Amino acid sequence: MFFIFDWDGTLCDSTANIVRCMHRAASTHNLPALDDAQVQNIIGLGLPEAIQALYPELEPQGVESMRAAYAEHFVSADSQPSTMFSNAELTLERLLNNGHQIAVATGKSRAGLDRVLASVGMLDVFHATRCSDETASKPHPLMLHELLAEMKVPTEEAIMIGDTEFDMEMARRADMPRIAVDYGAHHISRLKPYEPILCASDISDILALA
Repeated sequence: MFFIFDWDGTLCDSTANIVRCMHRAASTHNLPALDDAQVQNIIGLGLPEAIQALYPELEPQGVESMRAAYAEHFVSADSQPSTMFSNAELTLERLLNNGHQIAVATGKSRAGLDRVLASVGMLDVFHATRCSDETASKPHPLMLHELLAEMKVPTEEAIMIGDTEFDMEMARRADMPRIAVDYGAHHISRLKPYEPILCASDISDILALA
């Protein structure tokens, strides 16, 4: 089986850090303050798409300026990287030991994902990864199609695991089975309508399918 994981909010406990850095970037640009829930709502999108959703009044130049400010704040904050969720590394290790393939499909940039994978010693763990700045942003299914093509795996032999509606919608558009986790950015009540095959309260719950 080919297990495709979202990163932020699914494997990595980074939601609070993302929210803080978005607030700081908005303050830098004198943009209206938003509440935490509004920022959590866009986690999972590519960064330009997320900023545009939060501040639709921004012109492309403003979006790019805000993106750069967010990236600067996040890199600074990430000097002490967000931790992996409990049992995440153990789950990945067991999947690999059982002969499964694993990948990441994330709204992070390539630079951002590579930086965090290096910080947690996981650069060589995944068989494949796809980031929003090298393909279409979630919920478009392109990154899933690209991962399937790269690994030569049929859709029915893959599972998408994520914590947001964007993950669930992306998988649904790709006609791919999906697992929802209930500890991430979006409340599980928002994910259940996408008919996940499992709702996991701990990432290790997915091992029941492996």
